[in-house]
Amino acid sequence: MKEKYDGLVEHLLDGGLFLQQAIEILEKSMIERALDRSNQNQCAAAKQLGIHRNTLQRKMVEYELGVKRARRKPMARAGHVRKKKTGTA
Repeated sequence: MKEKYDGLVEHLLDGGLFLQQAIEILEKSMIERALDRSNQNQCAAAKQLGIHRNTLQRKMVEYELGVKRARRKPMARAGHVRKKKTGTA
């Protein structure tokens, strides 16, 4: 394992990548793989990575990973009309 890691480090240095770029590549790849392994379950992926779920979600936003869900509007704003209360009991 150490030889593979050392080879990767040499490859990154030879490629002219800066440390921050290498970290981003590694983080993004590990997050994608952990999410794939856990069938997009963020709690399970965070556990595999050894980070808090909130940290995972922040990094997912940072690296633009995951399914972007449309936010639902509250019922009152979605065109649903509320019934008004009448004065009778």
